Amino acid sequence: MRDFTDDLREQRRRLDEASGYLNIAEGRNRLVELEAEMQRPDLWDDADLAKRVNAEYANVKDDIELYDGLTGRLDDAEVLHELAREEGDESQEGDIEAEISAISGKLDELELRSLFTGEHDDSPCIVQINAKDGGVDAQDFAEMLVRMYARWAERRGFDITLNYESEGAEAGINSAEFTITGRYAYGLMTSERGTHRLVRISPFDNQGRRQTSFAAVQVWPEMEAPDLEINDADIRMEVFRASGAGGQHINKTSSAVRLIHEPTGLVASSQEERSQLQNRERAMNRLKGLLAAKLEEEHQAERDAIGGKQAQVGWGSQIRSYVMQPYQMVKDLRTEVETGNVDSVLDGDIDVFMEGYLSWRRAQEQAEAN
Repeated sequence: MRDFTDDLREQRRRLDEASGYLNIAEGRNRLVELEAEMQRPDLWDDADLAKRVNAEYANVKDDIELYDGLTGRLDDAEVLHELAREEGDESQEGDIEAEISAISGKLDELELRSLFTGEHDDSPCIVQINAKDGGVDAQDFAEMLVRMYARWAERRGFDITLNYESEGAEAGINSAEFTITGRYAYGLMTSERGTHRLVRISPFDNQGRRQTSFAAVQVWPEMEAPDLEINDADIRMEVFRASGAGGQHINKTSSAVRLIHEPTGLVASSQEERSQLQNRERAMNRLKGLLAAKLEEEHQAERDAIGGKQAQVGWGSQIRSYVMQPYQMVKDLRTEVETGNVDSVLDGDIDVFMEGYLSWRRAQEQAEAN
């Protein structure tokens, strides 16, 4: 009878680590508090609060059930292993090995969560994409990126809402803003912040020449609108016709709103509501959240500078190349993660790049700490 003691001990160690990064002990107490909160008869008087409470409850409950389920499976595997060894029952080897492998696979998935160390990593996020150098090819590339992230969100069961889109003159888009809602949406999408580069034979060049184009991706956590005072003189408002799904109302009135904060260049948009006034209010709340996130980033950068840390790769830096000609390759320039399946990547298969970035970021942080 094969001895699986070391294998079982390793899975137990990993499970103990999971208890830490999932905050299981704290989560059990928090679950009791949330259950009491959900019983309040006046909870739904504030719909936004009720949604946040229900979302947090679902997340905490999911973590605890997942952890308890794995604990139970590992306990059973250990008992089965002990009994099989006592009786010398080699017929149990296959079942024990399969269960250890299954538990290990679940822990592999779970350990991704240990990479989310930021305060807002589990928040929804606002993504802004802008075509840069490359003319119409850059505009087409920007639209390709919007589609890539929409497909990625769909694969993960996340919701994506288009806040704003500006069409290009010939093809593609000049810019777009959308919100992705799902657990760890911001933490995952932080890997995409930066300049993306596309190399291909241009479909817009009659001579079939190779063209290099660029698009910039910015990602912000969606935060509750803080109590920030914004000078009206610092805000420029633009109105436009909403685009995308929306029935007969769409494109008939200029109800969509885009707010530009002149001192920072931050932009927030909304086209979800039917009235311009409601869209302005929603865009203003987003703008306040963006400003709060920017202030947090600036304060962290100041603390890092004082501590002698080097700044992380910023959103203005080139982070990834998508090469379609003369060879096929997508390569992340920070992590060296690469693949030759460009079509799959552009169809939303980007988890390997996200996970690679999160691991790389943690290694960078650990190196700086030492």
